[in-house]
Amino acid sequence: MANKIAFLFPGQGSQYVGMGREVLAESALAAQLMDQAGEVLQLDLRKICLEGPEKELNNTQNTQPAIYTVSIILEQIIRARGIEPAMVAGHSLGEYTALTAAGVLSFADGLKLVRKRGLLMNQALPPGQGTMAAIIGLSVEEILEICREVSGICEVANYNSPQQIVISGEVAAVRSAIKLALAAKAKRAIELEVSGPFHSSLMKPAEDSLAEELAKVDFKKPEIAFLANVTAGIEDSPEQIRDLLIQQLTSSVRWEETINTMVENGVEYFIEVGPGKVLKSLLRRINRSLAAEHVEDLNGLEKLLEKMQVRGK
Repeated sequence: MANKIAFLFPGQGSQYVGMGREVLAESALAAQLMDQAGEVLQLDLRKICLEGPEKELNNTQNTQPAIYTVSIILEQIIRARGIEPAMVAGHSLGEYTALTAAGVLSFADGLKLVRKRGLLMNQALPPGQGTMAAIIGLSVEEILEICREVSGICEVANYNSPQQIVISGEVAAVRSAIKLALAAKAKRAIELEVSGPFHSSLMKPAEDSLAEELAKVDFKKPEIAFLANVTAGIEDSPEQIRDLLIQQLTSSVRWEETINTMVENGVEYFIEVGPGKVLKSLLRRINRSLAAEHVEDLNGLEKLLEKMQVRGK
C-alpha cells in the first residue's frame, strides 16, 4: 500500500440492532466467526445483533462482545481484500478489538474477556448511581476546573477531540458539572445514555476481578503497531499491555493524543472498522485534513477499495 494505514475500532455506544446483517448474509467467513462467538459464549449473539431487542443489545455484557465480534468480522474481511494496517487502536472496548487485530489476543480469548469486562463493569456500582456526559466547546482546563468545583466524584473519562470531552462520575456530581459547563458557555453539555460511570475511579471495584481474568490469558507481542488508550503511545510489551488494560477501567481514554501520535508516525489514512461512524466523526474534529473512511458493511468496503485503488483477491 502506498499510504500508511491505521485501523480504528469503535467502543460502546456504536451498537445498533441489525449491525452486521448484510455481511453475515453474504460472507461465509463472517457467518463462521459469528457462529464461533456464539459457541464460545454459549449465547445467541447473532440474534442479539440482528434482532435485539435493543434493551438486550444495550446490556453492557452483551454490547461489548457484539461490537467486538462485528468489528473483527469486518477487520478480517477487509484484510482478506488486501488492505493491511500499519497501526491499530481502539476506543475503550475497541482496544480489545485492536489487540486481536494486532495478534496479541486470540479471537476467542478477546471475546471471553470483553464479555467478562462488561459483566464486571455492570457490577462495579449499583444501577443509577453513576453516569457520563459529553461537554462540547470548553477547554480541557475549564472542564478540569469544573470537575474540581463540584461536590462528589466527577472526572474526565475521554479526551476525544479539542472540542469534545466526556466526564464520568456520580450522578449528582456529573449533573452539577453539566450546569456549570452550560453557565460557562459550553456549546453543549448533555448526559449520555450509559449504564455506568466508565473510565472513572468508580470502576475501581472491577479492577481486581478483571486482573484475574487477564492473568489467565496468553498475551503475545503485537504483530502490528498498537497504541494504548492510557498512554496514547505505541506499546509492544505483552505484560505492559495487560497492565494497561487493567488501568484502562479507571483511566481517561486519550483519544486525541492517540490520533496525533499515529500522524506523527506517518499514518496517512484512517479506517474506522466496525458499526457506526463515531470515530470518523471525531477524526474530523481532531484534524479536518486527515483522510478517513469507515467500513461497517460490504458496500462500505467496495467504496473503500475503489478509493484506495486496491484490487480484491
